[in-house]
Amino acid sequence: MKNLLFALLILFTTTTSLLAQSPLDNSTSFEDQRKRVNNLLNARNQKFGEYDVSLQQKTGIFGLFKSKNDMQKSIDILKQIVVTDNNIFIETRKLLDLKDSEKERYEQLANEYDQQVTAYMKTISKLQAENDKLKDKIKSLEEEDLNSSKYIYVFILIIVALILGLLYQYKQLKSKNVTKV
Repeated sequence: MKNLLFALLILFTTTTSLLAQSPLDNSTSFEDQRKRVNNLLNARNQKFGEYDVSLQQKTGIFGLFKSKNDMQKSIDILKQIVVTDNNIFIETRKLLDLKDSEKERYEQLANEYDQQVTAYMKTISKLQAENDKLKDKIKSLEEEDLNSSKYIYVFILIIVALILGLLYQYKQLKSKNVTKV
């Protein structure tokens, strides 16, 4: 049982840590990827400049013709440009994938926040309804208390009247007894 709980705890912590990637991490990796693509583009421009220079070079007879080495150098530079272009495509694909994953993540966060806001709104409306019910109950209890207070005052008034009536009769009887003696 302990092993199962321990395994579930480890699974939960690892999945939450993997899923909880901060937006700062994504943006820095996005910026790093952009720098890589820009560096590759700069390298391509530089190699293309080298290729252009190699096309202008003519080291053949009297500098009028291209030698085999000049042509091979131009071909090698073209091969490097093709390799760089392939790397640019790969890195650009990675950059687009990062952008797509970032977009999906923000959409997911927006959906989660919408769900939370909706849940909060439902909770607030439930609490408002319950608050209204409690206010109505308090009002009815206050009215009941007022009515019961009125009855208490009436009963007290009746009791005081009865006591006064009894005292009056007692005095009357006492005054008759005093006169008889």
